[in-house]
Amino acid sequence: MLDLPTIESQADRTLLLVDDDEAFVKRLARAMEKRGFLPETAQSVAAGRDIALSRPPAYAVVDLRLEDGSGLDVVEALRERRPDCRIVMLTGYGAIATAVAAVKIGATDYLAKPADADDVTNALLSRTNTRPPAPENPMSADRVRWEHIQRIYELCDRNVSETARRLTMHRRTLQRILAKRSPV
Repeated sequence: MLDLPTIESQADRTLLLVDDDEAFVKRLARAMEKRGFLPETAQSVAAGRDIALSRPPAYAVVDLRLEDGSGLDVVEALRERRPDCRIVMLTGYGAIATAVAAVKIGATDYLAKPADADDVTNALLSRTNTRPPAPENPMSADRVRWEHIQRIYELCDRNVSETARRLTMHRRTLQRILAKRSPV
């Protein structure tokens, strides 16, 4: 049996997951449930804010960029209703400016996608202000580049021309990259 990081026997194990990627949020909810959390999901800023204001959870994982706005709005609502909520921002668009903004308004940690359930659990349950250890198997630069291209490609509804325009690369170059397998 796998040794999963789990939440200790705390009274409040409620968890709000806000991400517009339906498959991802469902997988993460199942994984977090196995770790002892009681997850509730939302796929938009509006739905996330509604849950944050009506049933503020003890923990939250919020995607930064959602279809109807910024996840920072959900973080603000959570901080307003439940100041002790432990909030982790997840993003595929990691940048120093957004990380600083997220922490300033109340996020306790900031993770770049793809993050697995173990990373999320460790970030939610971490109670120290020490620097996190370096990952044992970090993604290669080629893999990070490939993941970013795939994310933009999906956001553009798999439209090669629009993806190439947003990435400021030639369409044929993008087609060659998309035709190859993912790097390790």
